[in-house]
Amino acid sequence: MSLKQLQKTLKLVPDGLFGPNTFKAASFYLGIPTHFRAVHFWAQVSHETGNFKLFEENLNYSTKGLRAIFGKYFKTYEEAQKYARKPSMIANKVYGNRMGNGDELSGDGWKYRGRGALQLTGKYNYEDFANYMSNDAIIFHPELVSDKYAFESAMFYFDNHNLWDICDKGLDEKEIKQLTKRINGGFNGLAHRIQLTNKYSKWDI
Repeated sequence: MSLKQLQKTLKLVPDGLFGPNTFKAASFYLGIPTHFRAVHFWAQVSHETGNFKLFEENLNYSTKGLRAIFGKYFKTYEEAQKYARKPSMIANKVYGNRMGNGDELSGDGWKYRGRGALQLTGKYNYEDFANYMSNDAIIFHPELVSDKYAFESAMFYFDNHNLWDICDKGLDEKEIKQLTKRINGGFNGLAHRIQLTNKYSKWDI
């Protein structure tokens, strides 16, 4: 679900802009109960989606990109060259035999690639999310994660990783860094996340 689609659901003007009205209405819609939690959630989601534009993993890597990012799976230039600019093949290789996926030939890597506002990835995670939403259709139609449940999947991630406890401690840089590390694995885009947190902290829910 794109931001415009969410705004339509909320009966707001679907302008694709994340302002105070969308912040308040979307937080209520998702059941985010406190200001601290809403600020952190939307700041992290906004950054991770490129300001609410990307809800599906981009795996269209060049040979150089594969060697740099997935060097563990592409140990030689020649091997990477065979997969370059072939997203489905890349996904099946790097996600095969992991996270509940079958082997490379099963196609599970591509089927259960990263989707949603925080990139739900892998069959086990899709199954857990399906249970969370009480909707088995998600397992058989994983595109629902990006098309319909993009923000709910991010809620699932926060719930499943106990991130709300961090949110409840405050809106300082310490909490932003802790959340970023848990979501990103590092501190990529930290300055932007801090900027967004400070911006949203001035809005009410």
